[in-house]
Amino acid sequence: MLIIIIRTVVLYSIIILMMRLMGKKQLGELQPSELVTTILISNIATLSIEDPTVPMLIGIVPVITIVCIDIFMSVIMLKSPGFRRVITGTPRIIISDGKIDRQELERLRYTIDDVLEAMREQQIFDISEVRYAIVETTGKINFCKKSDSADDPPTVVIKDGMTEESGMAISGITEKNVSKILGENSTEKKNVFLLTVSKDGSYNLIKRKEAKKKK
Repeated sequence: MLIIIIRTVVLYSIIILMMRLMGKKQLGELQPSELVTTILISNIATLSIEDPTVPMLIGIVPVITIVCIDIFMSVIMLKSPGFRRVITGTPRIIISDGKIDRQELERLRYTIDDVLEAMREQQIFDISEVRYAIVETTGKINFCKKSDSADDPPTVVIKDGMTEESGMAISGITEKNVSKILGENSTEKKNVFLLTVSKDGSYNLIKRKEAKKKK
């Protein structure tokens, strides 16, 4: 029994690592841990169903173990933003003001065809119309058209006490600006649950204690 549990934990960890190394493009709409959980549970269930000689316990124990691991990891990711970034990654900007960041594309292993296809899916046919494009942690590309950005939608600059580099780049805010905002609210970055900033300088800051009260 212990050997089965240990082998399941090792396999789970290895597959997550492999999925992270494969890049965001491979993930689709699922987070790495969600995809791994789905794959492993489906395969284990299939083996137990197809082979009557395999005891049901051999199939049940790994499935329960995987679900427990997934719940445990979800709790850790909820409590630790750093760990969450390691597992899920962070959103990355690949287009800014109609200009493609080729280095970022290469790092993510995306081709220009992938980007153009994603643009067409959102009815965008001219890259110069794109204010910015972000590759989410699920691998999906979201676009903001210049014609849609007249009201300067706010972007996330701090989340769970950690700086969002993509948000800072989009909003044009600097570390000095962030420090000023934190000073105005008599708080530190680690105590910020969410900070969104617009290009016009307006912002919305929610402290961790305030977020807990709202729950």
